[in-house]
Amino acid sequence: MKIGILCYPTYGGSGVVATELGKGLAKAGHKIHFISYRQPARLTHYSENIFYHEVSNVDYPLFEYPPYDTALTSKVVDVVKYEDLDLLHVHYAIPHAAIAFMAKQILLTYGKHIPIITTLHGTDITLVGNNRTFSPVVEFSINHSDGVTAVSNSLAQDTYSNFNIEKDIKVIYNFIDFERFKKLDKDHFRKAIAPLGEKILIHTSNFRKVKRVDEVIRIFAAVHKVIPSKLLMIGDGPERQNLEDLCRDLSLVDHVRFLGKQDAIEEILAIGDLFLIPSASESFGLSALEAMACEVPVISSNIGGLPEVNLDGITGYLCDVGDHQTMAQRAIELLGDEQKLETFRKNALQQARRFDIEHILPEYENYYQQILNNFKQ
Repeated sequence: MKIGILCYPTYGGSGVVATELGKGLAKAGHKIHFISYRQPARLTHYSENIFYHEVSNVDYPLFEYPPYDTALTSKVVDVVKYEDLDLLHVHYAIPHAAIAFMAKQILLTYGKHIPIITTLHGTDITLVGNNRTFSPVVEFSINHSDGVTAVSNSLAQDTYSNFNIEKDIKVIYNFIDFERFKKLDKDHFRKAIAPLGEKILIHTSNFRKVKRVDEVIRIFAAVHKVIPSKLLMIGDGPERQNLEDLCRDLSLVDHVRFLGKQDAIEEILAIGDLFLIPSASESFGLSALEAMACEVPVISSNIGGLPEVNLDGITGYLCDVGDHQTMAQRAIELLGDEQKLETFRKNALQQARRFDIEHILPEYENYYQQILNNFKQ
């Protein structure tokens, strides 16, 4: 199949999943055409089956803001026409689903019929899409997609609750590539971070308020009082300065390292003992899954899709949103019991294997074929 993928090129979950899916499909022999304003962050290696089409904005004094939606629509029309694509798979409803619909209507005037599959990732439904400014467009775009998927059962239910959806939403979970995410021997790295054998806790996100990143620091502060430990903060975002200030206030500067955005995140996860994700909203929890694939148990909130990934008392612990005291207690309990920690490590890996891309990729291929068959009828 020749598949066009519209996605954000950033480190966010939707862009990561879209890129990794495209790479997996290309490896399986499909021709994949990425369309975005910048090359996706994880599109780092050459593949004969992967093509990238950059969207250029028009810089014209009349426009206070460059009309990216219009530029992207025109680029989609161009790529579909001249690359003879079979279908469009758009990730994140805003603005990609609406753009795909407009491109589809334009293509009809050229006699080109192409189906659209929209994948919902989370905040495009629960936060941005639910805003009155965007909700009519989101609802329309979903209902006029030829196929709709969501990355968790929780997100599918949220979509039905927040919008008047007439389409069936198929749940296809996010996935992990075990060729990349696996436990590696990084003892030299571990000794550099924790020279005295301290436990290593890890968090990764875009440091927004919804991630409740300040609670990561407070959880770590409580753990560190009982168990000598280090905290690695991966990522960046608007809350970073506040987090650094909090570390200074709590006298944790020597024990917390801010590593910024990292491409080889699996090498850092390889030295972790515990992963913290106290988010207020999480449609799936891809970062938790990546940690589990590297045999790192997870302490998380119990919202959204996280309970579908992190099994309470088996791969880690689930706690109420905002209850960082209980999260800290659970962390201390687990880190203080080597036998339980080792059991949880093995359980985390076993659970993560359910989301192996080798299992999930055929689900997308079958769904593509189903939509194509329906579209031709």
